[in-house]
Amino acid sequence: MIRSSNDLKSYIREIKDYPIKGVIFRDLTPLFGNYEAFDFALNFLAKKLFMEKIDKVAAIEARGFIVGAPLSSMLRVGFVPIRKAGKLPWKKKSMTYELEYGKETIEVHEDAFKRGENVLLVDDLLATGGTTLAAVDLLQAAGAKVSALAYLVVLNYLNGRERLKNYKIYNVLDY
Repeated sequence: MIRSSNDLKSYIREIKDYPIKGVIFRDLTPLFGNYEAFDFALNFLAKKLFMEKIDKVAAIEARGFIVGAPLSSMLRVGFVPIRKAGKLPWKKKSMTYELEYGKETIEVHEDAFKRGENVLLVDDLLATGGTTLAAVDLLQAAGAKVSALAYLVVLNYLNGRERLKNYKIYNVLDY
């Protein structure tokens, strides 16, 4: 039985040297695959976010979708996917950014938001914050106001929270 967010650590698999040597990958698929653990995590976030004024939830491909879509339903707001380049069929805004091991481009439909809508940006895990910062810039370029960030896990030792100190951050579990 899960009684606290710390109980979720047993549902997170650590994979050494993935995707490159020296990295410890935190695999959340065991957590997603366990109804009780996933339900606890989603409800934990939803309760924290209930009083936030949120018009839409935007989530980063791909694991962010797993968290963002059900969370948007729980919060009774729309969902906007942030996709990798070339995946969206309509007019879009794009943002290219540097990763620890390469470049990535993310996109969102240009009509996904009304100007000034309050958006909760969701991903499964916060590491260095680079992807989140690119997504924030992309959402702002599309007319949204990023009012908060939400994650299941924050890896504090990678200092992403410090890079994002200008934003409210909600999360279930700290590493």
